[in-house]
Amino acid sequence: MKELILVGGGGHCKSCIDVVEHGGEFHIAGIVDVKAKLHQQVLGYEIIGTDEDLPALAQEYDHYLITVGQIKSPAVRIRLFSLLKELQVNLPTIISPIAYVSAHARLGEGTIVMHRAMINAGTTVGVNCIINTKSLLEHDVVIGDHCHVATGALINGGVQVGDGTFVGSGAVCREYTTISKNSVIGCNTTIK
Repeated sequence: MKELILVGGGGHCKSCIDVVEHGGEFHIAGIVDVKAKLHQQVLGYEIIGTDEDLPALAQEYDHYLITVGQIKSPAVRIRLFSLLKELQVNLPTIISPIAYVSAHARLGEGTIVMHRAMINAGTTVGVNCIINTKSLLEHDVVIGDHCHVATGALINGGVQVGDGTFVGSGAVCREYTTISKNSVIGCNTTIK
């Protein structure tokens, strides 16, 4: 198995660990977080460094996943993505083995598709996105870069979601609507 470093050790990291473990492609070599958490454990995996250690870690490890969550702003995830791109490491797309992703969908690097999510034909998801548990992206949806589609959100056919957008849990987006970049859609909201 390939070794993988997780960047961010909070609650979203725990969900990502579960997906990575079930996928069987990567072994988690460690987690990067803030200095105050050094050497603590997250579900049995050690926090081995901070953001400042990433250049040194990049000399040893090739694969990284950003496991910082995103609700109000994508700024932290964008900063980390840019830093990792500068370090020329691999940012794999991680798909839960119990998610469904159509062979006719395209996913950008560094994106994670969580358990029971569904991504249907003709859909495109940008880089560094979170497609969270039980969310649905119907046919021909376009999700921009650095977006988070939260748990149970329903994005109907042909919807276009701008870069940096957060779509809250249980939100429903009517077919063929357009959502501006950097939007925050609250949970259980209906977009018509």
